[in-house]
Amino acid sequence: MKNTPDVLLVDDDEEVRQAYGQTLELDGLTVATFGSSGAAVKPLSPEFQGVVVTDVRMPGMDGFAFLDGVRRLDPEIPVVLVTGHGDVPMALKALRAGAWDFIEKPADPVLLVQTVRRALEHRHLVLENRLLRAQAAGRDGVDEDVWARRLIGRSEPMQRLRRTLAVLADTRTDVLIFGETGTGKEMAARALHDFGRRRAGRFVAVNCAAIPENMIESELFGHEAGAFTGARERRIGKIEHAHKGTLFLDEIESMPLAAQTRLLRALQERSIERLGSNVEIQVDIRVLAATKVDLLALSGEGRFREDLLYRLNTVTVRLPPLRDRRDDIPALFRHFVTLLAERDGVPAEPAGAATLAQMMARPWPGNVRELRNAAERHVLGLGEADEAVPAPADGLSLEAMVDIAERQAIAQVLVRHGGRVGQSAEALGISRKTLYLKMRKHGLERDAVED
Repeated sequence: MKNTPDVLLVDDDEEVRQAYGQTLELDGLTVATFGSSGAAVKPLSPEFQGVVVTDVRMPGMDGFAFLDGVRRLDPEIPVVLVTGHGDVPMALKALRAGAWDFIEKPADPVLLVQTVRRALEHRHLVLENRLLRAQAAGRDGVDEDVWARRLIGRSEPMQRLRRTLAVLADTRTDVLIFGETGTGKEMAARALHDFGRRRAGRFVAVNCAAIPENMIESELFGHEAGAFTGARERRIGKIEHAHKGTLFLDEIESMPLAAQTRLLRALQERSIERLGSNVEIQVDIRVLAATKVDLLALSGEGRFREDLLYRLNTVTVRLPPLRDRRDDIPALFRHFVTLLAERDGVPAEPAGAATLAQMMARPWPGNVRELRNAAERHVLGLGEADEAVPAPADGLSLEAMVDIAERQAIAQVLVRHGGRVGQSAEALGISRKTLYLKMRKHGLERDAVED
């Protein structure tokens, strides 16, 4: 029996609270209203089954601060921001901060109800899948291990990413995957497919940037014989080929506007027409799209359809850059070295402390893909460890730079003393317990630092 409201409505204007509350209640939703963000925090927990609708400009804790607090509690509680002072920069800020949606005052009643209903449906799916995952993990105890083997890393950003993907895997929800070049967007998409209910179907990947503009509609939708010059026979498009499976649209920002228009209709209707045909074909697909750019900013420039953006990003998954998960670098580097050595049939030479110290200090603009290239050079014996340690990346905090220096110093002392913790602790002037704690903090293991 549900004991929480469908909607927590937060606004310091009593008339607005009453108006919006009545609108939602007339549609059959239960609403709890609050005059301040501080009071609305109390009913929230990771088990909260509803949606938060909050004003932006309020005394004390404003809507953005409240949004941040909700996301720290549970990043998957949908938060809809409402304001009478809305503009494009504020909308951008809200969506970048993780808001589910953004509505301007005076809110259209139909839009408000539709937005809340969609958010509520998503929240119920999230909680249902968490329960199923917990039950599955309780039965066999391997759920987290399976995900960790696919998406390597024990840093907090990676643990959070795995939890999010595990929740989404078994849903029908379309997902927009956002991440810098080399962060592993296709790997995340394949994990969603392989661990989800569509795993028996095809995973069809389309790189939108690699297809010539005059061919992309044929590639996506297919064509009949004679549809255009050179179309000698019928061709099944990528969307139709992904029937009962997953369609992955990589670099979606590169898709021409004309193709975006047709794609939007296909996603809305879940049907297509091949070029040169009037026959409508129903398709059962899940769409995962990936981008490395801000699509909302792109739509503001008229280079990406805003309605397609909102259709694609029912849920947005953000992949952390490597600089935000430096603790994972040693494990990733060792993984790639082992993998590439097996591929080439050569011994996997262990990465020494000097090599790993360099890895930790580099800025990695190419992210995990660049790290893999470094591992390949190491396997080929091209001397990654012989390079001078570069200066820390721009933008690192003092604390981050101190951590890098501390890790390098500890690794070097451990190497000098053959991995013997007692002697290393004495040389560093700290206790064995302190050294063990610091080794754990920096992901150092005795076998990893012995040369």
